[in-house]
Amino acid sequence: MTAPNRNVLWANALVDELVAAGVDAVVASPGSRSTPLTVAAAGHEELTVFSQLDERSAAYFALGRARRTGRVTPLICTSGTAAANYHPAVMEASEARVPLLALTADRPPELRDSGANQTADQEKLYGDAVRFYKDLPEPAANDRALRSLRTTVSRAVATAEGADQGPVHLNVPFKKPLEPTPVPGDVPDDLPEAAERGRDGPYIDVTHGAPEPGDDELRALAAELDDADRGLIVAGPADPPGIDPESVTALAHATGFPVLADPLSGLRYGGHTRVAPVIGSYDAYLSAGLAGDEGESGETDGWADPDLVLRLGASPTSKRLRKYLAETGADQYQVDPAGRWREAEFAATDLVVAEPSRLCARLSRLVGGGSGEPDWRAQWEEADRVAEAVHTRESDAVRDGDGSEHGFHEGDALRAVADALPDPATLFVSNSMPVRDLDRFVGPTTANVTALGNRGVSGIDGIVSSALGAGSGTTDDLTLVVGDLALYHDSNGLLAVDRCDVDVTVVAVDNDGGGIFHKLPIESFEPPFTESFKTPHGLDFEPLSELHGLEYARIDARPDALADRGESPADRAEAVADEVGEAVSRAHEEAGSHLIEVDTDAEASHRTRERLAAAVERAVHGDAGDV
Repeated sequence: MTAPNRNVLWANALVDELVAAGVDAVVASPGSRSTPLTVAAAGHEELTVFSQLDERSAAYFALGRARRTGRVTPLICTSGTAAANYHPAVMEASEARVPLLALTADRPPELRDSGANQTADQEKLYGDAVRFYKDLPEPAANDRALRSLRTTVSRAVATAEGADQGPVHLNVPFKKPLEPTPVPGDVPDDLPEAAERGRDGPYIDVTHGAPEPGDDELRALAAELDDADRGLIVAGPADPPGIDPESVTALAHATGFPVLADPLSGLRYGGHTRVAPVIGSYDAYLSAGLAGDEGESGETDGWADPDLVLRLGASPTSKRLRKYLAETGADQYQVDPAGRWREAEFAATDLVVAEPSRLCARLSRLVGGGSGEPDWRAQWEEADRVAEAVHTRESDAVRDGDGSEHGFHEGDALRAVADALPDPATLFVSNSMPVRDLDRFVGPTTANVTALGNRGVSGIDGIVSSALGAGSGTTDDLTLVVGDLALYHDSNGLLAVDRCDVDVTVVAVDNDGGGIFHKLPIESFEPPFTESFKTPHGLDFEPLSELHGLEYARIDARPDALADRGESPADRAEAVADEVGEAVSRAHEEAGSHLIEVDTDAEASHRTRERLAAAVERAVHGDAGDV
């Protein structure tokens, strides 16, 4: 036999089964108790092992890779607090439905609850956040035990990637010796070869089914879509591996429904936008209170509300959109492959348990064009055109009543980055303001951009690691747009640039603190607003770039620094946006990784967002002749 002891035999069988199930990479962190697993992974010629020093960063790296590829990237760590550091990423994976497999090494049962060093209770450590949990038995060198192990590993991977995909947890106890030290008699000579080597392919072939309505239910739903005068398709952030754009496009054409596409839906960017009615600027003009009592025409102040909404994916990033849909009173069909509830306004009227892409494709063949209003789609396309004109300062409506123009704001930075991306590209955006600015200010484009973010529990932890994990799963150029607090929070994630050989262009929007708190009522309470909420730090990120070997560039976009950049605020905004775009383009043309720090003023940016929102609303719902 090839295994010097039962731990090696056990770990080799476990890792071999991962590979048989389609796993091509693992993320391992250093530790003693996990030695058998790490050695087995490192020795398998079909596995790439990403070594991460910090378990929290490791978990987010694996999550980002799985988000980009749609396949699980298992994690390996030692016992104790190492396993606890996976918990934030496990929570994100659960809510965002990202496949994740945590392999946590543990002390053997006799050392638990004994006061032994580095021993913690790892039983069901992640609670209900995981889809499947098992505390594996101690390694055993017999046929039945190894068959059980391989079956469990097959089930774990299949569950992580199933219809209700998400994190799974296998707790793996080991006694010493942990190294591949020969132990005479530990592995019997008569152990069947099939037990050690498994089967040809995965030990358990799992055939995944796609939930979908029966024919009668599908025809009934198609009839509802046909009867709608004003229907919408609303696509929120997509679950990996995403929603098929062609299926949604086919349904949009068949029904005449516009597609309101979240930037993380996988539908806002790509070649399909040439022919699909994809709407992206809705966050700018769907103000609270817009929906209301309608006359016979179905219009309120000239704006028509939907009477039916088909919702795909998770809850949209835009709070304005969520509130607006709830206020319309429209029939809302929430489509979810796992049958879970993902509509926090509790305004949905129907839950359709179905795989979204297949459902859209089937419905597109059944609907007959409906009796929709001819101007319905045009209303949304015109509103998007007007919003785009205001945001790009190509409209007189952008000016305030006193004729003043708006200067540079953080949304301009997102637009500049998006315009400078290569094709294809992977764009990872941080929570707080970057994802919201992407949503409002970066509209549909035909460029092949995969936009990703952590919107499951929407934390700012692990953003850098998630982005680098996503970059490891694609040959696309990778760009990360991150706030200063999120960059600080996961700055050690930059170790993966060198250790995991991932090139990235990091654009850090540095407004010296939590700029998003300017959106909340607490802004008017001083103290404690500045010290306890905005929390300015005064950090300079250039030394961070030096520490991790990133080329560094700094662009000062604060109002005081732009006085000599043009005659008007609009000229100055255009100049600094050009500088951001040129820096991003240059970074992608050059080898290696880059950090571009864009210094902004959070309050000034927020005030500009407010004025632009008012300008868009005036232009869309007021005097359209301003545009």
